[in-house]
Amino acid sequence: MAKTKTAAVKKQPIAVHDMTKAQYTWNEMKKNKVAYALVAPFYIIFLLFTIVPVLLSVIISLTNFNMLEWPDFVFMDNYVRLFLDDDIFITAIKNTLIFAAITGPVSYLMSLLLAWFINELSPKMRALVTLIFYAPSISGNVYLIWTTMFSGDQYGIVNAFLIETGLISSPIQFFSDTDYIMPLVIVVALWTSLGTSFLSFIAGFQVVDRTLYEAGAMDGIKNRWQELWSITLPSMKPQMMFGAVMAITSSFGFGAVITNLVGFPSPDYCAHTIMHHLDDYGGARFEMGYASAIATILFFMMIGSNMLIKKLLSKVGK
Repeated sequence: MAKTKTAAVKKQPIAVHDMTKAQYTWNEMKKNKVAYALVAPFYIIFLLFTIVPVLLSVIISLTNFNMLEWPDFVFMDNYVRLFLDDDIFITAIKNTLIFAAITGPVSYLMSLLLAWFINELSPKMRALVTLIFYAPSISGNVYLIWTTMFSGDQYGIVNAFLIETGLISSPIQFFSDTDYIMPLVIVVALWTSLGTSFLSFIAGFQVVDRTLYEAGAMDGIKNRWQELWSITLPSMKPQMMFGAVMAITSSFGFGAVITNLVGFPSPDYCAHTIMHHLDDYGGARFEMGYASAIATILFFMMIGSNMLIKKLLSKVGK
């Protein structure tokens, strides 16, 4: 009789608080095995084409690798060379931080405010205005417009206007003069920055629960700015976080904008970024160990920026 009672006790299910975290996770996975099977292809692809390449890049950054011979481990030599012997890399970091500090926050705020403005329009007008603002980010001829406007001869629109009005006597070489290159590429980058994050904000404004505005009015919210800060933005934090990640990614990696406008390398390296340095050593010189060290530094800069943005966004609406 005692043995029967003991067996019955042993067959009772284990309480959740008695399980280890691993046991609980495994039980939940078994319960939801169909859902895990459905998302498995995405995670496998993400692992193979994102996580594994990042880890390999960090490992290769500790080697001397030219893609022809077996990598030779040099450990931290590539990083020492970057910060102590490579003056152009220091210039690239400075330029990248300038670009990111201006284009990242400004493009983010532009996308948010324009999306807020567009959200107030009628559905048909909203679709038209969204297309107008979104088109530059997907247009393949966007650089042709700016190179035509700021062409270095008298046929350039800006030069022709300045000469006609008597403000200058000879054409300005906008994309060759180091005094003009940085401001121009920043303006072009901002003009083309209303892309995916801009669309995510428009979508975020559409899903806000309208009853919250009625409740807010009863709680003392008096104007649209209070409504935006206390109701709208806290309700669309996922879209805001996604938009922030996209803005940071584009601000750190828009070397193509500069290359299309001023060539590679830019005059006196005045607009040389980390992406340019990475392309130089990875795509032209095939010093893959050194290029991987550059990529690793850029990766951690972006991760740090994302963590900072996440911390700032957590305070929205508080």
